[in-house]
Amino acid sequence: MEIGDNIPAFSLQDDKGNEFNSESLKGNPSVVYFYPKDETAGCRAQACSFRDSFEDFEEKGIKVIGISSDSVESHAKFKEHHRLPFTLLADTKKRVRNMFGIKGNMFGLIPGRETFVFDAAGKLIHKFESQVNVTKHVKEALSALGI
Repeated sequence: MEIGDNIPAFSLQDDKGNEFNSESLKGNPSVVYFYPKDETAGCRAQACSFRDSFEDFEEKGIKVIGISSDSVESHAKFKEHHRLPFTLLADTKKRVRNMFGIKGNMFGLIPGRETFVFDAAGKLIHKFESQVNVTKHVKEALSALGI
C-alpha cells in the first residue's frame, strides 16, 4: 500500500467471533496495525502501548484495530489478559496481511509488524514499519493524526 491508497475491502472475525468489515472504518480516522503473534514480548509491548494511549485515539473518534494470524480464541485471551480496549482481528489465512503488502522479516520466518493510518475517507495517510521499535508505532500514529 502507498500513501493515498484506499483501505482494502475485507472482512475478518473479531476477538468475539463477530464479522468485522473494513467498510465500518470509513467515516472516522483509523489505525490498523499488523503484528506477528499474541503473547510474545514485542507484540505484548505494542498492544499495551496502544492500550495505554487509547484515550488519545478515542477522544478524537479514531478506531484502533490490531490484526495477526492468531485465532479468534487466542485474540480473546490476549485481549482479556492485557485489558485491550480495541478490536483484534483474526487473519488466520494471512489474506488481509497480503492485501496490505506486508512482508515477513528474517527470511519470512517472522510476520511483519506494520502500522497504517487512514483518514475518515479511508485514504492511507501514513504507514510505519519496525519489527524492533514496537512502541514507536503508537507515536507514529498519533503524530500522523496530529495528536
